[in-house]
Amino acid sequence: MQCHKRRVVTALSAMTASLLLSLPLTAAPAHAASHNPIVFVHGISSSSSSWDDWVADFEADGYSSSELFAWSYDWSQSNATTASQLATEVKSVLAKTGASKVDLVVHSMGALSSRYYLKNLGGTSYVDDFVSVAGVNHGTNIASLCGWLYTSCKEMQTGSSFLTALNSGDETPGSVSYAAYWSDCDEAINPDTSAELSGATNVDVGCISHNDMNNDHGVYGQVRDFIA
Repeated sequence: MQCHKRRVVTALSAMTASLLLSLPLTAAPAHAASHNPIVFVHGISSSSSSWDDWVADFEADGYSSSELFAWSYDWSQSNATTASQLATEVKSVLAKTGASKVDLVVHSMGALSSRYYLKNLGGTSYVDDFVSVAGVNHGTNIASLCGWLYTSCKEMQTGSSFLTALNSGDETPGSVSYAAYWSDCDEAINPDTSAELSGATNVDVGCISHNDMNNDHGVYGQVRDFIA
């Protein structure tokens, strides 16, 4: 009897081993980022802290802190210089996250360096979505107040050589998805519609002040949905 039981146990063990060996081997899936990392670019006389509200909003909507990069730079320098530094920042973010592309969310003058990066420094290969919030895309006559003091501000003046070159040809190059959100009572951009971009999804968000545009929750929701 004992011998019979041993034979049964042995047979069951062999069957179990055979069954396990026949099952397909599957490796544990590698963790993939849920979203493109976002690089936020502030405007003149500002800093990365201007994005604090939206960074918190993105985190509340499921982004991790490791996917959100509010970047600071010397806003007084030429936007071309800032664009070169932005190129380095984007490559650093891609290296840190393992992502293939980032989304760029920019405010005010930050649109100029970011667009220069896209147009002239190969940025279209590394950017999926570009969002301009109250971007000075075609200049503002308000910039004459500080153009004599800062190179960056001079480049924002309507008709400047920097803007003429930036806006020549295709304003939305590459396969990047572009959006421009603008206010019809923006005290810093005159005319208001200079914030629009040819070839982009242009959205009039109503009457919101220039400095409130990138911490307004309603505008945030539209931006979030655009880059989702």
